[in-house]
Amino acid sequence: MKLSAPRIRAARTAAALAALVVATACAPQTSDNSSSGKDEKSGTLRVWLFQEVGNKPKEKVVDAAVAAFEKAHKGARVNIEYIPVETRAQRIKAAFNDPKSAPDVIEYGNTDTAGYVKDGGLADISGEFAAWDEAKDTDPTARQSVTVDGKVYGAPYFVGVRALYYRTDVFKELDLTVPKTQAELAETARRIHAAKPDLYGLAVGGAYTYGAMPFIWANGGELAQGKGGSYASAIDSAEARKGIKAYTSLFGDTNCPAAKCAGMGGNDTVTAFASGKAAMAIGGDFSHAAVEAGTVKGRYAVVPLPGVKAGSVAPAFAGGNNLGVLKSTAHRTLAVDLMEQLASKKTQSELFDAMGFLPTYTDVREQVADREPFVAPFVKTLASGARFVPASPAWAQIDASLVLPTMFQEIVSGKKDVAKASEDAAKKMNDTFSSAG
Repeated sequence: MKLSAPRIRAARTAAALAALVVATACAPQTSDNSSSGKDEKSGTLRVWLFQEVGNKPKEKVVDAAVAAFEKAHKGARVNIEYIPVETRAQRIKAAFNDPKSAPDVIEYGNTDTAGYVKDGGLADISGEFAAWDEAKDTDPTARQSVTVDGKVYGAPYFVGVRALYYRTDVFKELDLTVPKTQAELAETARRIHAAKPDLYGLAVGGAYTYGAMPFIWANGGELAQGKGGSYASAIDSAEARKGIKAYTSLFGDTNCPAAKCAGMGGNDTVTAFASGKAAMAIGGDFSHAAVEAGTVKGRYAVVPLPGVKAGSVAPAFAGGNNLGVLKSTAHRTLAVDLMEQLASKKTQSELFDAMGFLPTYTDVREQVADREPFVAPFVKTLASGARFVPASPAWAQIDASLVLPTMFQEIVSGKKDVAKASEDAAKKMNDTFSSAG
């Protein structure tokens, strides 16, 4: 899966992020991949990176990093191939199953990690990561996204997180203050819709899983808990149900009518805000360019999504991409060095300037926030403690099966209450966790 996906200083929109999130459903299921047993110190390394919308700025940054690597490693050459995100699952599956044609280093969505490890495709680089000086400044959640069962299988490449976009002109006109709690958020949304029926107070979506998760986490709920080396769903716990109720209460005639909003995803909610149809929306740092290109340009601001208590920040999902070394590489040392060059502080800072990718290092994020003020609320959200999905190969299937969107939609449509819908969702999740081992 790929969430993350922050990636649009100039071009990538939230739609691209949604495509990346869904893509992990196609993660490879089987592999005969194994270590090559070789560690050649010269030759050509193959790298697969994702093709971005407006890829030239990314290519320029990557080319500079490759040039520095080749200068430091005489006799080594690097061949970069940019692969379409839409077909990445098939390409990576083929690489895992045919090591002879596989690249040495790949870019992959950070929620793919557990599945790719299970498939035997990624090399355990725990020792190298621990010895890498820059790694100590990696954001804890980003570090979690490359970790499975205590072992590290890659380097975080960039991260994406969501916050609350709101219309400054609407708030001024209606004499509203920025919500400091989720209860105030819901009340403010209703007040706006009552005063301006043509606007959603807060655009929400029944298919917007990553917009709903902060409500579950803020109320003390979890998606799943580790159990016996695997996971068990916690979506039907009392705390999770509080969060589900808080989120689904935002659907209805007083804010975002279920008939229109139940089927909306994250891109739909951001589009509604950018086009002037919503006074608030939960959007990512990667949504900035899309909003700037909309009719609300110059009439909005962004703050961290509030938590349950005043002054708190709701935990947000940390999406994004990682870089990994394939287990089958015949150039392990070189491949790890190249991965570190591509994921270095210098490269990540330059990728932010070129593409808007939010760095995974806490110190570098502070630096880019000083250069670009719009980043500040997202950096604060990450610093407050972002969260990640269960590190299980089952998660891609759970996400692809729309277990959580189905639960939300059953509730907002009135087909099931929170207790029954969450109970059924938990059963589906547990069945998938069990089948994944």
